[in-house]
Amino acid sequence: MIRAVVFDMDGVLIDAKEWHYEALNLALAGFGLSIGREEHLAHYDGLPTRTKLERLTRCAGLPRSAHDEVARLKQLHTVELVRARCAPRADHLALVTGLAALGYPTAVASNSVRESVDLMLGLAGLLPHLAFTLSSSDVVAPKPHPAVYLEAVRRLALRPQEVLVVEDNENGIAAARAAGTHVLVVRTVDDVNLPAVLSRIALLDGSGRSSRALPALPTQRPHGAARTSPSVPGPAVAAALPSERTPVRA
Repeated sequence: MIRAVVFDMDGVLIDAKEWHYEALNLALAGFGLSIGREEHLAHYDGLPTRTKLERLTRCAGLPRSAHDEVARLKQLHTVELVRARCAPRADHLALVTGLAALGYPTAVASNSVRESVDLMLGLAGLLPHLAFTLSSSDVVAPKPHPAVYLEAVRRLALRPQEVLVVEDNENGIAAARAAGTHVLVVRTVDDVNLPAVLSRIALLDGSGRSSRALPALPTQRPHGAARTSPSVPGPAVAAALPSERTPVRA
């Protein structure tokens, strides 16, 4: 039975992928380098900055001596973009408060650094509703290593099979699977909503299956639109929700 939900942050609760992409290219500009959008999505998306820089050294000749300065500039630009663009979303606030009301603790496990995690979740209004947050700074290795999800499971005092992870990136999906948790795969932040998460919980609790990633249904709701939590009693949601869904195909 699912007893808690852990979210990735970038691309799941916060639409920050473009911010990270822009910030990194701003930081690289002074060194005569840039990453194309397709290349970023294929090879860099979801990785910590330091891992991206190691790849740039191997593939694009970025001097390793420049890593500290690029990382510093990238974080400065990220903070500027986050402060200008990050705001609460009614559907995501309804998600975390609705899960809490139904008895499911929620947490965030991110590959971002601690400063970014606290800033983004704070500006989005989500931080007060989460049991805890984990950043890449809190574990021995970033995703796709399972450390951050294993630590989340430990802090929740649960077994991995009692935790549902919501992820959008192949590195995070690999980390969650390696940790032994269940996984709900989403494509964008607009797929992350209370009905989609409860439907996945109902499917898992009703079937007793082991971890299998299913995509969430698109919400089709405009950004910032209010969303109502369904009246479902406690964690026993299986009877109140459909047991099967048609996967969304890209």
